Amino acid sequence: MIRNKYGEVFLSAKGLTREFGFGDTKTIAVNNVDFDFHRGEIVSIVGESGSGKTTLAKMILGLLSPTKGEISFEGKPRDISTQAKRKLYWQNIQAIFQDPFSTYNIFNKIDSVLLDCIRLQGGSGLSPDEKFKKMKEACSFVNLKFEELSNKYPFELSGGQMQRLMIARIFMLHPKLLIADEPTSMIDACSRATILDMLLKLRDEINMTIVFITHDIGLAYYISDTVYIMEHGIIVERGTADEAILHPKSDYTKRLLGDVPKIYEPWDFSAEPTIAAG
Repeated sequence: MIRNKYGEVFLSAKGLTREFGFGDTKTIAVNNVDFDFHRGEIVSIVGESGSGKTTLAKMILGLLSPTKGEISFEGKPRDISTQAKRKLYWQNIQAIFQDPFSTYNIFNKIDSVLLDCIRLQGGSGLSPDEKFKKMKEACSFVNLKFEELSNKYPFELSGGQMQRLMIARIFMLHPKLLIADEPTSMIDACSRATILDMLLKLRDEINMTIVFITHDIGLAYYISDTVYIMEHGIIVERGTADEAILHPKSDYTKRLLGDVPKIYEPWDFSAEPTIAAG
């Protein structure tokens, strides 16, 4: 396997493409994308809405099948052709989604959400006390008290608590790679910093790779080792955070950077559309 300062490449793609529709209505959401993710690396995939970044994330997770191209996992072509193989894959690849309110089954209590993690990791035979200890430890990691969550439904929690609970799940599962799709977009600024700190702490503890799916190029710069910029399904820029953001080559990346207001420069509103009177 190829190695760099982060570790070996354990997930990669060549020519990854996803098309929707046929003929004149066909849309190419992801177009001939290549990537290499290393152990312990923090990656950001940046783009505006419609750039293809979330479709790419769903293909990585195995929730969408590529139209063309191949994903390799731990040096071999990924095989998720059966439920058993998908379950094995999902032990190593997990996600935190943008909307915590649509992530959970509203009919399953918090205990069931965490017990599913224990079962996925082969812990069905643990005693009730051992299961309780694991659930309590996971909640404690994200500054939640399991005793206060037990027997509640997800909709009884705040958005920030649900996001923390998703991270508690990741703490229990210890995946090799986490896809974080705009994980802090629906919570306040203070909670956002806390959530990011928790994710980075988890990366350090278990050498987990984190792939952030985001439109926030500032966030990508400050947290990432490697940045991929997507436009219309194509990777138009890639490199270290400094290479991709401080020294961009793509006009699209330069425009994204130009759209970020700077408090020490006058803001230019000349491009703003004129609102007609009446």
